[in-house]
Amino acid sequence: MKRMKVVEGSCAVAHAVKVCRPNVISAYPITPQTHIVEHLSQFTADGEIPNCTSINVESEFSALSALVGASAAGARSYSATTSQGLALMHEVLFNASGMRLPMVMTVANRALSAPINIWNDQQDSIAQRDAGWIQLYAENVQEAADMTPQAYKIAEDRDVLLPVMVCMDGFILTHVYEPVVLLEQNITDEFLPRYAPEFVLDPKKPMSFGAFADPGTYTEFRYRQEKAMSVALKKIEEVANEFRDVYGRYYGGLIDGYALDDAEIVIMAMGS
Repeated sequence: MKRMKVVEGSCAVAHAVKVCRPNVISAYPITPQTHIVEHLSQFTADGEIPNCTSINVESEFSALSALVGASAAGARSYSATTSQGLALMHEVLFNASGMRLPMVMTVANRALSAPINIWNDQQDSIAQRDAGWIQLYAENVQEAADMTPQAYKIAEDRDVLLPVMVCMDGFILTHVYEPVVLLEQNITDEFLPRYAPEFVLDPKKPMSFGAFADPGTYTEFRYRQEKAMSVALKKIEEVANEFRDVYGRYYGGLIDGYALDDAEIVIMAMGS
């Protein structure tokens, strides 16, 4: 049965993360992302997310570094950040994508300083365009929540294996209250299977992640990343269709068009 409630955007996203059954959550609070991780911290403390560890760290750099280790060890991993926090993660973003670690992170889009501005602007995520992360932009709270399990399914596909940012406009979506159909655990379990990585850090089967590479080998790694991005274009549409089959909601796949049949000029926009 569909459970529609009027909830804050951050609460809806936190609930969506919960039903995805993450194993490790690591984040550092920063406005306007804070409410997401507060809800998740409470869910974890109350035992509402089985087999999940919430790691408190001293910075966003450490938060993402912790997830690199967790994901490499085979854990379904999650974080959330915004603005200066995402900028501080910049170095580690490349490590996560280069090591092909399929984590998911919510970005509550906010302006970068200076001057200090806590309000909505997408330049924080756009500045990370070339970091090797897939970026999905939500139009409303329902889409931000629904994109979360879709992001995991895209990221964890064996032909993709790239991290994903789910971007939602800070305050405009994170703090607004909207009627939302909360994702149900049993249906989400049907849509998003348990994470079963093929390659993990295991003392019994040693392997290297992020090893040294000379220019020739490095180019090969980057080529494979780019190829995975191309695969992701099709996978995003496939997953959107699968989500529609299970939940009955659809957001257009790659791009949600409106009145395009006889249009001479098309305006493209992202977010809310």
